[in-house]
Amino acid sequence: MHTSAMENAERFKDVYLKNSRPLIVEVGSQIVENQSSLRSVFNYHSRYIGIDFQEKKGVDIVLEDAYSFPLASNFADVVVSSSCFEHSEFFWLTFLEMSRICKEGGLIFMNTPSNGMFHRFPVDCWRFYPDSGVALQNWCRHNNHEITLLESFTSFQRNSECWNDLVAIFAKGNMESCHHPDRISAVFSDFKNGIVNGSDALINPAVLSEDMARLTVASQISNGNIPVSWN
Repeated sequence: MHTSAMENAERFKDVYLKNSRPLIVEVGSQIVENQSSLRSVFNYHSRYIGIDFQEKKGVDIVLEDAYSFPLASNFADVVVSSSCFEHSEFFWLTFLEMSRICKEGGLIFMNTPSNGMFHRFPVDCWRFYPDSGVALQNWCRHNNHEITLLESFTSFQRNSECWNDLVAIFAKGNMESCHHPDRISAVFSDFKNGIVNGSDALINPAVLSEDMARLTVASQISNGNIPVSWN
């Protein structure tokens, strides 16, 4: 798992979970060789169940149907998924199952690429833009799941890696039943196109992706429109 994905998970843990010890279900939990995993972020702070569709390291429950989880409704305190939705052909069905197994008042954490290299595992289908979290909230409500987007944002690239991540955090239930007042976007500022429940305004709005912004500046320097001094 790339650096920014791990950093986003750490921030979610620090801001939303703090000293709690929740029952966590990870969707897409297979630990790929030589890569870090979400389990390492949450394992010492929680009871942890990993589900995936292959019997691999990090997988506690192997799914026969990728869009039907063999877990009861209202089962988990927290449901997490990182670097998974781009590989789910029908990610909207995956998210419905995540919302179903989440307890009332529980949390859903989603981290998925907004920008990055093509990487089949075994397929690579999607990238996610700023309004994706709102769309998933509305999709769940359309299917009679009361899900509320608490916040979302696009995180910056890290360590010269190509990944920008769309981070979205949801609560099961409406805002009146939600007991999670803190927000990552209130603590950190290194993100673009943030959305917080209760406001239509984007925080740190940006039209260009991080790569596009760099290319635009490089082009302006090359054309002489931005002077560069080597002194």
